[in-house]
Amino acid sequence: MKKNTRFAFNGYLTQLARIYNVDASELHSKFSVEPAMAQTLEDQIQQSAAFLTLINVIGVTDQSGQLLGLGVGSTIAGTTDTSTKDRQASDPMVMSGVEYKCEQTNFDTAITYAKLDLWAKFQDFQTRIRNAIIKRQALDRIMIGFNGTQREKTSDRVKNPLLQDVNKGWLQKVREDAPDSVMGSKTQDGATTAEPIKVGVGGTYLSLDALVMDGVNELIDPIYQDDDELVVICGRELLADKYFPLVNAEQANSEKLAADLIISQKRMGGLQAVRAPYFPANALLITRLDNLSIYWQEESRRRTIIDNAKRDQIENYESVNEAYVIEDYRCAALIENIDILPPPDKTQDANQKEGA
Repeated sequence: MKKNTRFAFNGYLTQLARIYNVDASELHSKFSVEPAMAQTLEDQIQQSAAFLTLINVIGVTDQSGQLLGLGVGSTIAGTTDTSTKDRQASDPMVMSGVEYKCEQTNFDTAITYAKLDLWAKFQDFQTRIRNAIIKRQALDRIMIGFNGTQREKTSDRVKNPLLQDVNKGWLQKVREDAPDSVMGSKTQDGATTAEPIKVGVGGTYLSLDALVMDGVNELIDPIYQDDDELVVICGRELLADKYFPLVNAEQANSEKLAADLIISQKRMGGLQAVRAPYFPANALLITRLDNLSIYWQEESRRRTIIDNAKRDQIENYESVNEAYVIEDYRCAALIENIDILPPPDKTQDANQKEGA
């Protein structure tokens, strides 16, 4: 690390110590992040990825407990003859029998001396370090949410490059907790078996529109079928990129947001189509965006910053307990293992007609 880089990095540590209300020496050993600062950090992570701004990122007190719910889970209108009985209030948010459990996730980041030397010439040196850390945390949360299938005691990024073994994500929660809301696969005794859905001429469905319509009619609860906030989250292979303008492309602060959320100008089965990063390429999730949540346990965030001269890098060790939650399974339909059939060969059909 160059002399001017060391000076800038020491300034960064001094600023962190002030923000976290700890002595500078405490930064090099594990310390608990105070609740107010933890909330600020969570807000920064959420704002660094456009997709996370559209879902819920919620701090919870307990490591496990009852889901918070969507807030529109059941009807509340009714009548009561108060001469014979009392009026009874109904909780529209109750989700009986469904709980969350926050598990520890480690977000450990290394930044090389060479990269710090490059950044040291810029006035926003400290901001660049912060953004490098929180941006990757945000994207990793999205990746886990769509690809996580289990939580191993020690994850393996080589075998599971999409972080499948860090935590159970939203799609896996639907597979396990609401198998009747899944089309295209079957989960039994913890094992998931693919049941491909063929779309196209000669397939089960002629088009993706027909598939989505059937998914809404068969898998979404009637109370949500006409909800105007339902969207279709899809994989990159299901729709051509030319139909997707970047979100916030016309906003002045677009360069501050990750171009990680792409919204289609076309509708799929009558619903708005949304393409999010790391979503499985051959799948669809029909739901409301606010039906997806990440719960993080308050007072569980820990942090350590180490200057590791042996590896010519600084290392930021950070952890927090979190859970990936579907607030109401009645408002979620997972359609996966979609097989788009190739269009019929018109030339071959014409030759066959001429031969006839």
